[in-house]
Amino acid sequence: MQKELSLTLIAANNAHKAATDDQSVAETQYDTLAIEQSYLAEGQSRRVDEIKYAIKRLQSIPPEALTTKLKINIGSVVQLEKDIDKQQWFFLAPVAGGYRCKLTVQDNTINMVVITPESPLGKAMMNKQLDDEINIKITEKRIVDFITSVI
Repeated sequence: MQKELSLTLIAANNAHKAATDDQSVAETQYDTLAIEQSYLAEGQSRRVDEIKYAIKRLQSIPPEALTTKLKINIGSVVQLEKDIDKQQWFFLAPVAGGYRCKLTVQDNTINMVVITPESPLGKAMMNKQLDDEINIKITEKRIVDFITSVI
């Protein structure tokens, strides 16, 4: 997330410079470049704030939440049966849902997706444990899987 913050800060600064640049001044009443640039700068600034907030919340997860436990909760790392071959894992966090990263552990690449308890998958996993079944309905699609690993 720190890397994403750095990239977003650069994008926000570039958007701000573009919005305030002399080249962005409207030449006609129909020239909206400066307005578009200012909307982009505002959006990038909001994204910076969101990432900073997410980093702060992730750093505030108590260390004991990151230890192996019987029931899945914030701080749990979970793998489902259908994801074993893909080396896909889920990290249950209070924020940053959808964030993806690759981790290298003992020469193996692991795909990690952050999910929150508010997401359908996160909600289905909360307070479950090893070998429990999860059952989710997203739109008209029903997903049934089993929890194979909890760290």
